[in-house]
Amino acid sequence: MSSTNRALVPPSVASLSPYVAGRSMEEVARTYNLRHVIKLASNENPLGPSPFAVARMRDALDHLHLYPTGLDLRSKLAERFGTKVENVITGSGSEGIMANIVRTFLCDDDEALTSEGTFIGFEVLARGRGISYRTVPLRGDWHLDLTALAAAITDRTKIIYLANPNNPTGTIFSKQDFDAFYKHVPERVLIILDEAYFEYAKDNARYPDSMFYRYDNVITLRTFSKIYGLAGVRIGYGFAREELIANLMKVKLPFEPSTLGSAAGIGALADREFLHRSLEHNARGMRMVTRGLEEMGFHPLSSEANFLMLPLKSIEEAQHLTQSLVERGVIIRHLASFGIPNAIRISIGTDDENAFLIETLKQVLVSV
Repeated sequence: MSSTNRALVPPSVASLSPYVAGRSMEEVARTYNLRHVIKLASNENPLGPSPFAVARMRDALDHLHLYPTGLDLRSKLAERFGTKVENVITGSGSEGIMANIVRTFLCDDDEALTSEGTFIGFEVLARGRGISYRTVPLRGDWHLDLTALAAAITDRTKIIYLANPNNPTGTIFSKQDFDAFYKHVPERVLIILDEAYFEYAKDNARYPDSMFYRYDNVITLRTFSKIYGLAGVRIGYGFAREELIANLMKVKLPFEPSTLGSAAGIGALADREFLHRSLEHNARGMRMVTRGLEEMGFHPLSSEANFLMLPLKSIEEAQHLTQSLVERGVIIRHLASFGIPNAIRISIGTDDENAFLIETLKQVLVSV
């Protein structure tokens, strides 16, 4: 038997830094001996899960001995969005579908292209595949630079990842921006439009709802984790032309999403009242937090999602505010891992949580 010096773990994986989720409230309470802790770090719905979704999951408990097909949720999604079942895929969160896209369409000599300062989950997936991963900087106004992305396309470019609204900036690109960008994208290049925060932005007239961009090389990704409050269930969905979906179905796990996940998604789609209430609450909270931050002299970015990004003067200030807040029971997200170390991201919470954030931040500033 011949020996080899090849490493067990590929260098592309060994060099990765894993995605680190936000700290839990229990951990922070234990670490700093706190009785009251709020989490405004992970863009979760502060109103909790959709009641319709919870009811449907309870009804599904008697069927957990049966393997799920996922066809029921796919059918409901097709009906809701006016397409065919063959154009719909579901999975373990939108990131689970993204992983299947990477597995299905990327070859060793391909490259992925995206922006700096965007969702780092895609970077982990692309680099883990061992292919070339390239980025272009954000514009000076913190928006994705679609002009620069179009100019960066090469013969090796296979996938372009665009988050709209973008996480963590909360900014969007417009219909006009996307139309101009698309003219420069070859048909062989697959565009992933990650619309995890679609519901928050859809009523903005400038927002290019990708369901109206049913091009052959565009895949739309959405999730039940955000507006529907189902982050713990891990259920996402996507839309694309039949050929793309058919090939994705070849490599996805056969029994995802779970029985409970599919039931939750079906219930959530029917819960129009919860959707409306969540949007109203987010708009009110966004105004409250933005006003409070501006009154303290900060300049948060205008956001089309359920969070806002706060650029700061230095990395040290971002680190100080993050640590000082967590020590007082407010968990936010320092954006160093997103490539924006001089900024923090704050999720919109309940009215009481938003008030606690503002009051605690005032205390931090006084103590400096």
